[in-house]
Amino acid sequence: MAYVGKKFPNLSVNAMNELGDTFKLNVLEEAQKNNKKVVLFWYPKDFTFVCPTELHAFQAALGEFEKRNTLVIGASCDTAEVHFAWLSTSKDNGGIEGVTYPLLADSNRNLASTLGILDITNEQYDEETGVITVEGDNVTYRATYLIDEEGTVFHEGINHMPLGRNVNEYLRLIDAYTHVQEKGEVCPANWEEGKDAMTADRKGVAEYLSTHSN
Repeated sequence: MAYVGKKFPNLSVNAMNELGDTFKLNVLEEAQKNNKKVVLFWYPKDFTFVCPTELHAFQAALGEFEKRNTLVIGASCDTAEVHFAWLSTSKDNGGIEGVTYPLLADSNRNLASTLGILDITNEQYDEETGVITVEGDNVTYRATYLIDEEGTVFHEGINHMPLGRNVNEYLRLIDAYTHVQEKGEVCPANWEEGKDAMTADRKGVAEYLSTHSN
């Protein structure tokens, strides 16, 4: 199920911060009560290979997200305790020490299941034994959600496990959506902050295409 244009699910999930505190976090409420946008990015597993590069990349861009009134939240199906062990491991050893944004610990998979982002296929029920089996690791793909101040999803995307994300693209999408919110214009292909946008009518697209032929 696609969530673009809909409210993000209203679910509280365990989370861990860099201080080692476990707490409940509701992504929808975080957006609404703080009147901020949220970037929520899911990754498959702690202590793996592509994942720490992404967590450090989001940390490196944290100031840029904060300038845009945007909260960053990471998420996987690991437990809070495993998150803290990874947060306590140095970058030199493949850890994420220095990451300061919260990490969801959706170990019961309530939120990941609701979003439909788990790596499970070919569910089978054995009538003789009553056992249900699935193929896959039952961890999340690299799913990303951008959520506005009202809790509405305005972007979602899912990468397969080997494909790391481009953090700058989420900054661009937030800039574009903010432009739409503030100016009422729409943003054409490859739009970036400072470039021309267009009015959402036939005259607007004609004027834009005639002056931006390349």
